[in-house]
Amino acid sequence: MSDVVRPVVDRDVCVGSANCVRLAPGVFSLVEGQGHADPGGSADGDLMRQAADECPVSAIEW
Repeated sequence: MSDVVRPVVDRDVCVGSANCVRLAPGVFSLVEGQGHADPGGSADGDLMRQAADECPVSAIEW
């Protein structure tokens, strides 16, 4: 069984642009105006990577 890598949003850095939510709503949501990654959520891996790439403050880590 392989390890699954999940995104994590650094809430100290996030500015709530919601690009991640727009691209991968199955994983990301806004909680109190900031991005949140649901560890049990599902989305295409390419969309999750695109969400991380398009974060204007690079708040999404793996």
